[in-house]
Order: sequence, then C-alpha cells, then structure tokens
Amino acid sequence: MTATPVFVGIDISKAHVEVAVRPAGSPFTVPYDDAGMALVVERLSALAPVGIIMEATGGLEVVLAGALATAGLPVVVVNPRQVRDFARATGRLAKTDALDAQILAQFAEAVRPACRPLPDASTQQLAALITRRRQLVEMLTAEKNRRGRAPRGLRSQIQTHIDWLAQHVTQLDQDLTTAVQASPIWREHEELLRSVPGIGPVVTRTLLAELPELGTLTRQQIAALVGVAPRNRDSGTFRGKRTIWGGRATVRAVLYMGALVAARHNAVLKAFYQRLRGAGKAPKVALTACMRKLLTILNAMLKHRTPWRERSPQTS
Repeated sequence: MTATPVFVGIDISKAHVEVAVRPAGSPFTVPYDDAGMALVVERLSALAPVGIIMEATGGLEVVLAGALATAGLPVVVVNPRQVRDFARATGRLAKTDALDAQILAQFAEAVRPACRPLPDASTQQLAALITRRRQLVEMLTAEKNRRGRAPRGLRSQIQTHIDWLAQHVTQLDQDLTTAVQASPIWREHEELLRSVPGIGPVVTRTLLAELPELGTLTRQQIAALVGVAPRNRDSGTFRGKRTIWGGRATVRAVLYMGALVAARHNAVLKAFYQRLRGAGKAPKVALTACMRKLLTILNAMLKHRTPWRERSPQTS
C-alpha cells in the first residue's frame, strides 16, 4: 500500500515557528531558538515529507532552512507574493501565524514547487555584504539629495554623515573583493563575467551572490528566474503587450544598469540595441531585450567557461 505524501508549511516569526502538516497531522509551535529548530528537524525527519514550504521573510528563514536542508529534508523557500495570491484564490483572507502555516502546507500540496539547492554559508555571507552595500548606497543617495535642500546650518552635519557612509561603502567593496578572491570558483567566474565590456564589479558580485544558478540553466529558465522573460497578455481576440514581472528584483536592477552601459560601450549589445530601435521598438523595450540577451550570454559563458569574444557565445 502506497503511503500518503506528507506536505509541511512553516511560518516563522522572531519568537516562534508555526508548523502545519497536510493532509493529516497535528500542527505544533516551537520557540525560534536552537532547541526549537532541533525539534522541528527531528519531528519532520520522522514524517519524511515530500515538500516543506517556507516564505522568504527578510532573512529570518535562513537558519532554519539551512538546518532542514542539512538534514536532507526537501525544503523550498518561496516568494511571499505567490503564497498571498494562492491564499486569495482559495478564499483564505484571515491572517494569523497558524493560518499562514496551514496555507503554506496547502500551497506545498497543490503546487509542489521544485526544490533548488540552498546557498551555502559563503554565498549567504556574500549576499549579506551585497545587501548591506546596497542599503548604504541608498542612504548615501538620500543624504546627498537632502544636503542640497537643507538649511545652511545643517549641511555640515549631513556632509559628515555622507563622508561616513562613503567610507563604509569603500570598506564593503574591499570586503567583497576579499571574499571573492578567497574562492577559486568565484574568482574564475568573476574573471569570466568581467571580460564582458560594460560589466563591472557590482553586477558580477550581485550575480555571484544572488543568482548562483547562473551557468546551470537554459537561457529560457534563467530569463524566467530573473524575471526578464516577456509574458503574454492575450484573451480571445485581444492581444495585449507582453511585459516582464516577478523574478529576482535585485538581480534585475543591476542587470538593467549593466545593459544600459553595455548598450553604449559593448559592440554586440550596442548593435543589437540600435537594430531594435531602428525597427521601431521603444527605448525601454529595446533595453529590456538587451538585459535578456546580456543575461543569456553571461549564462552561456559560465556554462561553457568561455570568456567574452566579440562574437558572443552560443546561448543555450
């Protein structure tokens, strides 16, 4: 007799972990500490679930997801938007931690998202440095904007903060360089990526930290994962404009800047951009196509370990 597959949803807060089990099983709550995580791993190992779903919650999920993955359990961290849309579609509008865990378990049972390897500790640390650098740059930009509008008496104080932020951005750049150089694989990948005209250190390090799948997927899969694959909006005889959305926003943001530079200084991307503009495509549409083309080129370069050549490598 075939055993009924078990699916688990886990909702995490700073203090507690709520666990729900489907199709039959008792929910339970544990503190979010070492003892609580050990208990979750022990009980779920005994259940041998087919899938465990957690939401990305700003980093709170990282430790428990790592513990579950280390124990060989099939854990998947999903975008919270997907789960919210699923909950609305099923008429579940109320929200508590326990209900959220039940929705996650139901989502696991209905959707069964594919498991992907979780980033290792080094990749998580690199991603944390990238995130912190992005936060400081945003604060630096905001302070520079405030300085011009501030009363004269406050400008020196704002300038002091600007200098402090700039110093820490420089320090983070050094830390990122050290982290990348310490890994032979990252060092090789950075050299390959940096060989592309228009691709700088911020783009390469963001890709290393936040898109570890680069070089392992097909061009269609990597474009969909990042969110640069155009999606149809058709219904009956209506044919809407294709748009991009979803995916990894932070990767897409740096890819946009990389494509913007490459469309001016990279002969292949520049010719591609100008050809699209000559065909009547809007600037933003042409630039989005450059983002997708640049991403697929980078994906092929890492897959085949081939540095940039003026004739771009075959993408696959």
